[in-house]
Amino acid sequence: MENIRPLKTEDDYDWAIAEITKYFENEPEVGSPDSDRFDVLADLVEAYEARHYPIEALDPVTAIRAHMEMAGLKQLALAEIIGSASRASEILNRKRLLTMDMAHRIHKNWRIPAEVLIQPYHLAGDGEAKKAGAAARGR
Repeated sequence: MENIRPLKTEDDYDWAIAEITKYFENEPEVGSPDSDRFDVLADLVEAYEARHYPIEALDPVTAIRAHMEMAGLKQLALAEIIGSASRASEILNRKRLLTMDMAHRIHKNWRIPAEVLIQPYHLAGDGEAKKAGAAARGR
């Protein structure tokens, strides 16, 4: 493959982006050497970005809110999935943790990755409660 090299610097990364852009303008035929070159460059760019520009995973509530916003869903849609309007409100306002059953239902219905939904996360007031506890202990 012509001119393929590891991406070690920003200049290397910029070069690879410029090379990939050419393929967007003139799409190569599937299975051709240019198509293979595009795939290799895309993998190199993806690996470089993962190393140098990592994106932190969303916590469960943020992921649910993002999905709802993108899909144009209201809180009622979440309530229908988990079975209670008050529980939906508590979840979205970080007053209650998701149960495994809730996470499973959300995953099944909205296809939010289960590994996102089962991550630990903080409830509203967790930080204040910890600070208050530390202050009470004289820290």
